[in-house]
Amino acid sequence: MGQEIHDSRFSQHDFARFSQRLTQETELLGQWFKDGHFSRRHCVAGFELETWLVDRQIQPLADNERFLTVLADPMVSPELSCFNVELNTPALALQGKALSSIHHHLQQTWEHCEQVAQSLGEHMLMIGIPANLQEKQLCLANMSKMLRYRALNEQVLRLRQGKPLLLDIEGEEHLHLSHQDVMLESAATSFQLHLQVAEPYAVRFYNASLIAAAPVVAVSANSPFAFGKDLWAETRIPLFEQAVDVGGYDGAAFGPIKRVSFGSGYARESLFELYEENLQHYPVLLAETSESEASHMDHVRLHNGTIWRWNRPLIGFDEDGTPHLRIEHRVIPAGPSLVDAIANAAFYYGLVQYLATADEAPESRLAFATVRDNFASAARYGLRAHLHWLEEGYHAPIRELILQQLLPQAEQGLIQLQLDKTEINYYLGIIRQRVDSGQNGSQWQRDFVSIHGRDWTALMQAYYRQQQQQSPVHLWEL
Repeated sequence: MGQEIHDSRFSQHDFARFSQRLTQETELLGQWFKDGHFSRRHCVAGFELETWLVDRQIQPLADNERFLTVLADPMVSPELSCFNVELNTPALALQGKALSSIHHHLQQTWEHCEQVAQSLGEHMLMIGIPANLQEKQLCLANMSKMLRYRALNEQVLRLRQGKPLLLDIEGEEHLHLSHQDVMLESAATSFQLHLQVAEPYAVRFYNASLIAAAPVVAVSANSPFAFGKDLWAETRIPLFEQAVDVGGYDGAAFGPIKRVSFGSGYARESLFELYEENLQHYPVLLAETSESEASHMDHVRLHNGTIWRWNRPLIGFDEDGTPHLRIEHRVIPAGPSLVDAIANAAFYYGLVQYLATADEAPESRLAFATVRDNFASAARYGLRAHLHWLEEGYHAPIRELILQQLLPQAEQGLIQLQLDKTEINYYLGIIRQRVDSGQNGSQWQRDFVSIHGRDWTALMQAYYRQQQQQSPVHLWEL
């Protein structure tokens, strides 16, 4: 949903016209899948890092318009709320020293952003949900001034028939509140991984991403608190699912088909099944029609951008215009540090490569319902979760599973990709030490509060100081 739109109000004619174009493009997309029309480039990585602007006291600061004007970097863009911006990196083939190259580029962009922020009396902060964020700050006055966000809010409330959005999260404590707009969504920021894959392998890689989501979210969890409550290890997951709680057509608007979800099942024959599901089960939210040719897929891509699966298929284009397929892995929160983020990416890319190229497809050995339950358990309990895994009857602590099975498998996957062995050892070593110590971002925050009490500002100030040291979270002091 990156492109801006030109109007936030749509008529019935607009919806009908958009739906017609969406149907035409989806039919063409189906033909592309049949004809093998996609790019052959495989295992190309990209990233999106959503971050917070904060003031000198590390309180969230709604100032992205001024910040972006001064920064003037096309790789940094606004997000839903004025508190947030998004950092992007160029796509890079996963081979050789790709991990350190991505780390270096992201580090340069981050340091430039921090310098500009400091010149404005501000700072940058990477975290899933700031513990000192207040619900009242998430209001329409603090929504970024882009028409697509206004339209999104109007259409979500239209489909909800004006009913407020409800948060009801049962974790270590219970959070229950109602909110009148979609700004709750902006409370949760992430580090989104992109993986471009060749179409013949796309189903296996998509299903592998579903299976890997549980251990990845557990190891990277960094959002234990929201609005004064201790909830899930990765509270972003239930918060985002409830913050845009809109279902399917008509009577299904409050039914089981949700716009933010883990998905409805494995892919079977091709990723086209997901685009068919988009067309058949999800009403259009943003009816911005384009005069471009169907081959540009403007309507398919805009519609897909308003359906937030935790693993989302994407259509893009290579530099020569050839369409390609990407998987967007959305489960990882922002932070705690840049080196942690790259380590999380290394773990995901390696594990998915291993699972997707195994002789026996792991999706044939693990039911989708089990994978979905694993994901919910890992998001709720983090490194304290127990998971069912591929071996029949296997149900074990996630730390044992990661240390004994998944890290060696991720290493094999990265070796298959011909990544530099020194870099593999370095970034996966960070994951190993994090899991061995039990201290991910979420656990560090909880331990800080258990020692120092619920002074959310003090927590965020200490978190910022540690983040500025650029050391991995397992080494952070309390």
